[in-house]
Amino acid sequence: MRGMTNTASLQIKTDSMESLRMELLKGLQSGSWPPGSRLPTERDLCATFGVSRSGLRRVLAELREQGLITQKVGSGTYVADKPGKAETGAGRFLAVPSVSPAELMEARLLLEPMLVDLIVNNATTADFDRLEDCCARAEAAQTLDEFEKLDSELHEQLALATQNALFISVFRLMAEIRESGEWGFLKQKVLTAERRAVLQKEHRQIVVALRQRDVDTARRAIFDHLAQARLNLLWRI
Repeated sequence: MRGMTNTASLQIKTDSMESLRMELLKGLQSGSWPPGSRLPTERDLCATFGVSRSGLRRVLAELREQGLITQKVGSGTYVADKPGKAETGAGRFLAVPSVSPAELMEARLLLEPMLVDLIVNNATTADFDRLEDCCARAEAAQTLDEFEKLDSELHEQLALATQNALFISVFRLMAEIRESGEWGFLKQKVLTAERRAVLQKEHRQIVVALRQRDVDTARRAIFDHLAQARLNLLWRI
């Protein structure tokens, strides 16, 4: 019964994300929001479509990369002056494939340490502030479920801090896989209060090393973090 409930919740979440994506595209392409106009706030969009803040930001990042919107820190999200042409449905740049937890962890161990050089070279003070904010909010989370969502948001912010559109697209794809199917069920099994404390410490070590632009320490911290996560997850398969 619990598995059926989790599957139903996942489908509702996926449907909400797709509904948000389609409604935003419809509004942008129809001219409901003219070039230069400001979109509703993130809070309003999350409330309207029933999606998380991290999920909304993934959709907005897709639209930004397609040239449909621009985002101004502290101001909001605006329709681009010369909107690009977006693809929908099967035409999206990356589709979510069927990937096992073992395959995903193998890819993450290879790819995520590669983020370090890009972050050290490209990240802004605002990027580092957002990473530290993720850590602080995760440490203050009242439930394990809330903490897990903020854990995912931290990894999303790491990708965004690279300022590299290709890496951002790849890591958004991996984030969608992490939130689905078998992966989601495994995370629920392994995330305990004790494991949470360890993760919080590891997250802080990663962010501190990145902010200090200590490439070797940051790369080693990310690799060790993922290696332990793989061990915790996969022994349950």
